[in-house]
Amino acid sequence: MSKGLSYVIVTPYTIAKSRTGGVLSRLLTRTELELVGAQIFAPDMEFAQKYAESLRQRAPQNQLVLLADYVKNYFGPSGGRPHRTLLLLFRGENPCEKLLNTCGHLYTKHVEVDYLAGETIRDTYSDLIFSEHSPDEVRYFEPAVLTPRHQEEADKDLLFISDFLQGRENLIQNVVYPDPSKIERTLVIIKPDNWKNNSSRPGAIIDMFSRTGLRIIGMKIHKFSLAQALDFYGPVEAMLNEKLAPDFGRRALELLEKEFHFEISGELSKVLGKSFGAECARDQFHQIVEFMSGKRPNGYTNEELEEPGNVKCMILVYEGENAVKKIRDVLGPTDPLKAPDGTVRREFGSNIMVNTAHASDSQENYEREQKIVRINNNSVVSIIKDYLDKK
Repeated sequence: MSKGLSYVIVTPYTIAKSRTGGVLSRLLTRTELELVGAQIFAPDMEFAQKYAESLRQRAPQNQLVLLADYVKNYFGPSGGRPHRTLLLLFRGENPCEKLLNTCGHLYTKHVEVDYLAGETIRDTYSDLIFSEHSPDEVRYFEPAVLTPRHQEEADKDLLFISDFLQGRENLIQNVVYPDPSKIERTLVIIKPDNWKNNSSRPGAIIDMFSRTGLRIIGMKIHKFSLAQALDFYGPVEAMLNEKLAPDFGRRALELLEKEFHFEISGELSKVLGKSFGAECARDQFHQIVEFMSGKRPNGYTNEELEEPGNVKCMILVYEGENAVKKIRDVLGPTDPLKAPDGTVRREFGSNIMVNTAHASDSQENYEREQKIVRINNNSVVSIIKDYLDKK
């Protein structure tokens, strides 16, 4: 069976309440679908009205009328300020059915709270409150997420969404801060070890970062090319050589002395450090590059170096006061074994290389890193266009 493409839109309220991680965890672990794209965007009034009208025309059902009214009233800007909304793209067999079952249906009449089980995303994060005096009158409604019911609806929506997103920036600037000089941005990478299978880890990591109080203003699914990985981790190579080469040389010396039963001169020890030790340190660097791109940096043409790698990660940009320090405090030190309890790396990291996430260590490095990963270029539109062109 051919694989379809569908979407989930996470509402502005859900993002503002830092529920994004919980929503993502449910979608990844309960659908068996592949997350292939993610983009935060800010709908304008035209988008909200067009999307609402599309929902309204699909069926005269209470749920869709409620959803249409919600989109029309709350997706567009309010007070002149647009709102952050998140689009998640999923690929796989029967994606609409699987996403709808995970997101959950909406109740059309009042349900006692004790009968709710919290099984679906909407059971947990949405609200549909009816009037005590009139069971058919809705007092408050927040759907948390939106997703199409059928592939035909999904295809129609995806075309409309991709047309809207075409050419738009990937970072949303919708807040004016009292003192902009205090505001920082920092880049976070949820590394490939979190995407080997559909687990709750990426969502749980986002949940842990949410306690910083910072705002997510950008998100993308990214596959590092070899060239990008080499550039991104280039500064690490010199550090590895400085720190590891002498140690590798010393260990090689000890093994040689043990094997041949005589003491080797100190001069040869230095030679081993600069030759064998440096080669071992270079191998450590190549392992990092391979971990991030899925490719070993040997024997590739210039053209092949620029091709997307074989493994994926998620890149996020956080914004707020002291963003760099706040994120790194929650992330924890490079070595997970030395990280304090309650930090991301302590919770999910394995070793110094497979340490689950990266975060910029300064504003200067943020600027360098966001250029390397081309943070303002998102693959969402091209993924949608490629899919629809093949239909």
